[in-house]
Amino acid sequence: MTASRLIEITSANHGADLDLVYATPHNFTGKPIYKAAHCLLLEPAEACLRKAVAIARQTGMTLRIFDAYRPPQAQQVLWDFLPDPTYVADLVRGSNHSRGTALDLTLVDASGRALDMGTAFDAMTIESEHFHPGLPEAVQRNRLLLLGVMHAAGFTHIKSEWWHYELPGSLALPLIDNSESGPLRLM
Repeated sequence: MTASRLIEITSANHGADLDLVYATPHNFTGKPIYKAAHCLLLEPAEACLRKAVAIARQTGMTLRIFDAYRPPQAQQVLWDFLPDPTYVADLVRGSNHSRGTALDLTLVDASGRALDMGTAFDAMTIESEHFHPGLPEAVQRNRLLLLGVMHAAGFTHIKSEWWHYELPGSLALPLIDNSESGPLRLM
């Protein structure tokens, strides 16, 4: 995978529902991190997202995106709030969100209702693990459906968050600091 440019993701151009929570107080910090809601991905991730959207549609579902590219400064805000590498990457390692190759999302049905994934997005608890035992069968099915869609499109997952997907090999890419010149501005 080679580095390239960030592509803006829109509902109109990509067929995904956008609910960019870090531009709102509806995230685990309780405050907006971004001044404006913009969704960006690196070109290879954007191409895989298009595949994921098409696969999800085959099941009658739509992807709802909560976050994608995240400037390193925003990553620092999240790390300062919750310095736990199980859920938030520190700046030494860097987040794949800050490489433009990761996104947080869920599935919504034809009525626009999010599927029950057992926990809320951004629930930084052990129950958020992809294969946490003891969750109801319907929740397990919903998580597996999302996992299948995203893996079939070329993404991989991390153990701790059912909503987080990224391109394999992302750590080999540099961090992208688009906070000053790009449309994503921090609070």
